Amino acid sequence: MNTEPHFKPPFTAILATTLLVGGLAPAPVLAGGVTAGTLIENTAVASYDEGGVARSVNSNTITVRVDELLDVTLTSLDPGPIAARPGDVVFTFELTNQGNGPEAFQLLANTAVAGNDFDVSFRAIANDSNGNGVYDEGIDEIFAQPQTTAILAPDQRLTLFVLASAPADATDQQTSAISLTAEAVTGTGAPGTVFAGTGVDGGDAIVGTTGAQATARGELINGVAAVALIKSVVLRDPFGGTSAVPGTIATFTIEARISGTGAADNLIITDAIPAGTTYSPGTLALDDTALSDADDADAGMASNAQGIAVTLGNVAAQSTRKVSFDVVVD
Repeated sequence: MNTEPHFKPPFTAILATTLLVGGLAPAPVLAGGVTAGTLIENTAVASYDEGGVARSVNSNTITVRVDELLDVTLTSLDPGPIAARPGDVVFTFELTNQGNGPEAFQLLANTAVAGNDFDVSFRAIANDSNGNGVYDEGIDEIFAQPQTTAILAPDQRLTLFVLASAPADATDQQTSAISLTAEAVTGTGAPGTVFAGTGVDGGDAIVGTTGAQATARGELINGVAAVALIKSVVLRDPFGGTSAVPGTIATFTIEARISGTGAADNLIITDAIPAGTTYSPGTLALDDTALSDADDADAGMASNAQGIAVTLGNVAAQSTRKVSFDVVVD
């Protein structure tokens, strides 16, 4: 019998192919990636033939828990510098949790910004509780000190209002800015900084590319209206001249000239009837349009005892209104 040496390896005709079987738990893809606390599981499989029989074997399973990433963005929602006037002003911002886990943020407002013509006075920071994008006093929540948001889910956005007041001595077209900073309550630092055991499910929290803090700036430009009153008189005496004698008619004209870029609100012009004269009924006029003397629906009222009063309401800058009336020298 012709025999030849026959070599048999420990496993006959092993065909081993390593396969990765992903056990990735379903999770939404967020700004910060896979949600913190997600378990990523991975098992390898080797398949082969042994003695003509197909076999397979699994490796041990590796489980990796995703750590929490701390990231945040903050932007101004104002389209540009707010057109403001002395008094209360509202700056609007949007904060977004860009991390992959739930996080709260402490808020810090700074009104003393370099380059300001004047500094506003800080009043409070509020949350847009009803989500309408407009500050509603008595409805939107005011943050207590230290101003800290509720815990925000990954990718959750929050509209914030910084409430301030512009000083009464701010002049027309002066500008001011504020800055608002949001910092992750868990911690901030250089990207890659690790806060061990402070993340979701006891995992680590790691600072992302934003340093876990963000700053945005809001600006205002002051629009102030200045009102100048110019009063003039034209005399017509009984003899066709301009002397002031008994019987002379004196026509007073009062011009309200509004300068600046703001508006003069609730503007009212009043004048007393001069001693030694008597009001001429039916002569009160606004911009050459007659007004009644009675206290009625139109803008004016006049009497010898109370003088004249004309309500102009809100008057825009760069405009002029004119009030006139006659008296007779006694």
